Amino acid sequence: MEEVTKVMPPVLERRARQRQPTVSVLKSKLKQGVTCSLPRVRSTLTGFFPVVRWLPKYKLREYVWGDVMSGVIIGIILVPQAIAYCLLAGVEPIYGLYTSFYANIIYFLMGTSRHVSVGIFSLMSLMVGQVVYKEMFLAGFDLNEDSKASGPDVFNATLGTNLTAGKLHSVELMGLQCGKECYSISIATALTFLVGVYQLAMAVFRLGFVSVYLSAPMLDGFATGASFTILTVQAKYLLGLKIPRHQGYGTVVVTWFNIFANIQSANMCDLITSIICISVLVAGKEIQERFKDRLKIPLPTELLVVAGATLASHFGELNSKYGTSVSGYIPTGFISPQVPSFSLMPRLILDAIPLAVISFAFTVSLSEMFAKKNGYTVRPNQEMLAISFCNIIPSFFHCFTTSAALAKTMVKDSTGCQTQISSLISAMVVLLVLLFFAPFFYALQKCVLACIIIVSLRGALRKFKDVPAKWRASRNDGIVWLVTMSATALISVEVGLLVGICFSMICVIFMTQHPKVSLLGRANDTDLYEDLDEYKNLTAPPRVQVFRFQAPLYYANKEAFLKSLYKAVGVEPFLELTKRRKAEKKAKGMSSKLGKANGDTSNSQVVVGLVQRELAFHTIVLDCSAIPFMDTTGIDTFIGLVNEYREISVSVLLANCNTLVIDTLQKGQFFGKNAKDMSSLLFHTVHAAVLHANSTFAAAERRSEDSVV
Repeated sequence: MEEVTKVMPPVLERRARQRQPTVSVLKSKLKQGVTCSLPRVRSTLTGFFPVVRWLPKYKLREYVWGDVMSGVIIGIILVPQAIAYCLLAGVEPIYGLYTSFYANIIYFLMGTSRHVSVGIFSLMSLMVGQVVYKEMFLAGFDLNEDSKASGPDVFNATLGTNLTAGKLHSVELMGLQCGKECYSISIATALTFLVGVYQLAMAVFRLGFVSVYLSAPMLDGFATGASFTILTVQAKYLLGLKIPRHQGYGTVVVTWFNIFANIQSANMCDLITSIICISVLVAGKEIQERFKDRLKIPLPTELLVVAGATLASHFGELNSKYGTSVSGYIPTGFISPQVPSFSLMPRLILDAIPLAVISFAFTVSLSEMFAKKNGYTVRPNQEMLAISFCNIIPSFFHCFTTSAALAKTMVKDSTGCQTQISSLISAMVVLLVLLFFAPFFYALQKCVLACIIIVSLRGALRKFKDVPAKWRASRNDGIVWLVTMSATALISVEVGLLVGICFSMICVIFMTQHPKVSLLGRANDTDLYEDLDEYKNLTAPPRVQVFRFQAPLYYANKEAFLKSLYKAVGVEPFLELTKRRKAEKKAKGMSSKLGKANGDTSNSQVVVGLVQRELAFHTIVLDCSAIPFMDTTGIDTFIGLVNEYREISVSVLLANCNTLVIDTLQKGQFFGKNAKDMSSLLFHTVHAAVLHANSTFAAAERRSEDSVV
């Protein structure tokens, strides 16, 4: 023991850090912010438009082939998807083409990722469509899709002229009569403008941290649940049923009920077309996946299906003979810009929040993922600015909400994309369709578009295969996935997102309230202390209990900390003190009775001394290495522990505290005034605390023996 007490722990001295006054910090930042110089202006502009930096350095011979190839392929994929996803968004096909065109141009100018494909995304289209249909329902429009004009009349309605005002319902908007199509795109553009404003505010105020609350299991569950909703919404087109989209909660359940209730009204022509198209699309996807190493470019299955189905519908006159639903008139050229309707925005303020969060979360996460894969860096805040302007500016040109899309981004990466020149090429492909080929899609059946949407969901629906592996890896992640997916599919997309975020945070809080706790033992003659239940050949230090709590100590888990500590060491100080007081009182009574009976008081002190039982330990060492932080409740808990165990002659020492915990304890005066007791309560290692405890106890025992002698 004497040799052990000679081992001295290392002395560590904290650096003196002087904190600058808040006012001076604010002044310096303000001065930097308002300083204007030519280099600063140049830096700001090139930072805002990254294309100015990388385009002059473009390696033409090395990059051009890959960019042109990927751009053309993405453009070919974009055209049918842009038309198809308008079914989800509740707007006419022309607006999907506008959205794809403008989003690619703006991201080419402002994006920092070389591979991300920004444009129409099925999840965004679904969420936009839910808001559009809700507002149209509240405005009194008939949601039956056949209750609208067709041909040029609809196109003119967008410009504010309702040529069928005497036949169909219309509302006044911005001083003009607005029909069904006009009102739907007005809602979509107003919503998109708000989404962009929210994202711009998040970029300006550096609120990108919000995305950290969107965990990967939660996003996967959300995407899978939304895929169920998309599949359900599109199922009526496969059967040719003319039923309005359900408004409110439980879209999946109610829609399937309505489908089966109206199954006798199914259009056999649409059903047969759907079976053929899905078979061809799935076969093309399977061939692509099986021979992806041999195929240099993806198969343009969607474009072939759209072209073949359009020709079959046109020459077979399927619309007039069999009553199939077709896309209708798609004009060429561009509509003149129009300011989004500010009168609609107060009703859309809350609806825009989930779209803004999901849009920037997918964009930033995809840009970072592909940047890491290809060995370069992106600027997340600039990505937020880019996606915000991909929504703000196009909202003036009759576009709806956009985001980065995983499937198209993966295609760009696999087809040799090197820079965002590919996005410019894709925009040119869409422009050709807008200027020359759009009217040729008049006879395209809506069931074909629904088939394209449904087959594109294969990746999200395949996530069910990952559930067992996810459950084995982490039950917490598996439960988050299941809860988010179920809430999104069975209640609504917006509620599912909120439930997923809240449930993920609740799971984290639950984990901190029920963390792993352990008693530590020493490995042979080393300074290493580890969990006695997890490792072999460990020895508990004699008369010392070393306790580790693996979570932050704050108000929510204070009781869990105390209960686990009491259970681990086997002694609760209050109960122990109560037992001793009862035993002492009983012993005093017995001794007084014996004294009266014998006329002697000598036995009293002997009996009282016998009831003071000796504990199996004299010190508790709290290993704080796994406590990242604590609040004032945690400080009070430590102070209470020290005082309570002191009353039963047990010392409490701290070891392995990080500097944040030490500073918190100092501010709470845990170490006394001016930290006078820090050297006797705080140690840098568990072993140093154990040595100090044994040496202190041995010295106390010697003093006790000397006093008795």
